[in-house]
Amino acid sequence: MSTIRRAAVLGSPIAHSLSPVLHRAAYAELGLDHWSYDRFEVDEAGLPGFVEGLDASWAGLSLTMPLKRAVIPLLDSVSETASSVEAVNTVVLTEDGRRVGDNTDIPGMIAALRERGVEKTESASVLGAGATASSALAALSEICTGPVTAFVRSRHRGDEMRGWGERLGIDVRVADWAEAEQALHAPLVIATTPAGTTDALAGAVPDAPGTLFDVLYEPWPTALATAWSARNGAVVGGLDLLVHQAALQVEQMTGRSPAPLATMRRAGEQALAAR
Repeated sequence: MSTIRRAAVLGSPIAHSLSPVLHRAAYAELGLDHWSYDRFEVDEAGLPGFVEGLDASWAGLSLTMPLKRAVIPLLDSVSETASSVEAVNTVVLTEDGRRVGDNTDIPGMIAALRERGVEKTESASVLGAGATASSALAALSEICTGPVTAFVRSRHRGDEMRGWGERLGIDVRVADWAEAEQALHAPLVIATTPAGTTDALAGAVPDAPGTLFDVLYEPWPTALATAWSARNGAVVGGLDLLVHQAALQVEQMTGRSPAPLATMRRAGEQALAAR
């Protein structure tokens, strides 16, 4: 009889998470019928107790906000990728009881762009300056050969983005959000802002746009993504990112590779359509 193996996504709020749908679809495709994947509402205060309570049946955890930084002191080691942005979204629990942290958002972004034919870009724009924006800069540090312009709402956020740029070895220039329409002329635009924030930019999409990577997946498509597609620009969406980062988690937690990307994406699309 196979040993029961457990994994889960933690965060607050967590009810909206698609991670269980994606991971369970992967387990079914891989024949891992002794694996389970759940979701737990856990905030920063409750995280240490939850992690301490994990037994040997646990293989891994996915982490969303606000836990990506809070988990770091609870780990035995953290990958260079996760350290670069001080954010862990994946914890693998090894057979010898160690807790190993990684960040699959960054390679997930790179893989999602590569899937749409974007291997390199000579410059880029980033809309927003939150946690996802720092992951975007980390991804761009590997594929962007020139400057990145970050469009932000405050001087403080601008200073943060410059700081991430220095840390990641990428030339980050800062512009005010009032000039965000200019962002759309870059060959690669990464929108990392909350739902509705970029709607006002939809009317400013240029006639021959490059690639838009909008990290939202609900609601989808965004007004900006719709306008971009209407002008025949390439669009990478939040579900693409979610599927690619989840596939990397599945591979790390189960030791099975490659993860069934197409099956996971189809499951995610069906779940979103049913909402």
